Amino acid sequence: MSDRGILIVVSGFAGSGKGTVMERLLSGYDNYALSISATTRAPRDGEVDGRHYFFVDTEKFERMIEEGELLEYARYVSNYYGTPKSYVEKELSRGKDVILEIETKGALSVKERFPDTLLLFIMPPDADEIYNRLKKRGTESEEVIRARMSKAGEEAKLIERYDYLITNDDLDDCVSKVHSIIQAAHLSVSRSSDRIRAMQEQLKKYS
Repeated sequence: MSDRGILIVVSGFAGSGKGTVMERLLSGYDNYALSISATTRAPRDGEVDGRHYFFVDTEKFERMIEEGELLEYARYVSNYYGTPKSYVEKELSRGKDVILEIETKGALSVKERFPDTLLLFIMPPDADEIYNRLKKRGTESEEVIRARMSKAGEEAKLIERYDYLITNDDLDDCVSKVHSIIQAAHLSVSRSSDRIRAMQEQLKKYS
């Protein structure tokens, strides 16, 4: 495994269960760090500032944009979401695999700036399941749910630009697949240049 961690972006439709998948991944394995996003949306019941999100007002968020403090940011259903840079870089340098749970446009923006980023998309087995999961939350109006479903339609057009697609119809299986994909990525040739060069040098004495 390389000394430096891998930057991983996980996206998925609202209601895909990606947050639960990430929680299971972090509790089940030691080498992951979940990047905490900043957002201007209001906290949901049970969400804690600094743990689930950094909850800030619009004025502060726009100041963070101006001062270059964000790895990426986007506006989603009337709210800003963004990734603070400092935490991500610190964890990668410690060898942690850092997971960003962000929407599609932000994900592709990160991939453009950092081509080695691993993009994973998680989705439910069908569209009806997305709607049913959002409805079951009981936290949003029908209007907001419809807006999220419309947004899902736009996001679906970008899935083919991701590296891997994982269907979340069984939570344990989904978590296992995500972990396996990330571990396999550590063995890719593009992330093994130091080991390749070392072997090339060692073999010279046999030439």
